[in-house]
Amino acid sequence: MKSLPAARAAIAACVSLSLLSTPLASFGAQTAQEERAQKEATIPTCAKKYGAIAVIEPEKQWWVEYNLGSPAALIKVYVNKSGCFTLVDRGKGMAAAQAERALASSGELRGQSNVGKGQVKAADYVLVPDLISQNKNAGGNRFGAALGGLLGGVAGAVVGGINLKKKSADVVLTVTDVRSSEQLVLSEGHSTKTDLGWGAGGGLFGGGVFAAGGASGYSDTEIGQVIALAYLQAYTDMVQKFSELPDNASKANQQQSVTMAKPGRMYTTSSPTSKVVRTLDPGMMLYPTGEKKELMWEVEDELGNKGWVSSVLFGLAK
Repeated sequence: MKSLPAARAAIAACVSLSLLSTPLASFGAQTAQEERAQKEATIPTCAKKYGAIAVIEPEKQWWVEYNLGSPAALIKVYVNKSGCFTLVDRGKGMAAAQAERALASSGELRGQSNVGKGQVKAADYVLVPDLISQNKNAGGNRFGAALGGLLGGVAGAVVGGINLKKKSADVVLTVTDVRSSEQLVLSEGHSTKTDLGWGAGGGLFGGGVFAAGGASGYSDTEIGQVIALAYLQAYTDMVQKFSELPDNASKANQQQSVTMAKPGRMYTTSSPTSKVVRTLDPGMMLYPTGEKKELMWEVEDELGNKGWVSSVLFGLAK
């Protein structure tokens, strides 16, 4: 029979071997890649919508040489799945809708079809998916280099684009405010072949979702999957940045300008019996502040004068 110290030593040795053979994940530890996978391999979702967005193809059709669908189709899949935006069509669907409206305006549609002007939902934002840059190993021209140079700083230092040898992709999503033309968000995404394991494990490429949305080649080709993961990273970052922007894009922007259709007066208050700030001639342009009281609107003129004017005297500037 073994002595007590010898028995204890044997037990300790067995425990040590057991610990060495047990994966770290069993103890709650995760590698950096696993943590990144959990954060990025799933399309982000939102409890509220941040506005209406139109996804537009970039000028250069770089995806054609890789036998891929348009990246705009890929981003539309992310938008639909996330529920973060209302997606408005400014592509083929819009062209078909305009043809239908042309039939309505010519009197060809049946009565009570309810198709006409003033029904199209405005886009609050325009989103363009593109490459940060293009390099020699990817083939083709370095058409993206100019973009990388314009970005400057960290963004300008990224020159990956799509690298077929290393199976890597560096992409960018640019979001522009339709009303102000301000570039509100510029988010980047990077992915390599080593990321494909967790991307597939997260179910991102299953179910034929990409192909159904017109984003062919992004789920069944290696380079397509790398690009899809890079765009997912950029889209996740974009959604996070939107959480810091105003909830209502329309109210956050300046009101549309109006033009005086008839002669009138600008008053200090909403009462037409108050002091007159100035007289207004037809054709003068005014800028509503957003304040209204019945038919009276608060406006500013081009000289900085502020006051109240009857809305029956002006119309939207054309």
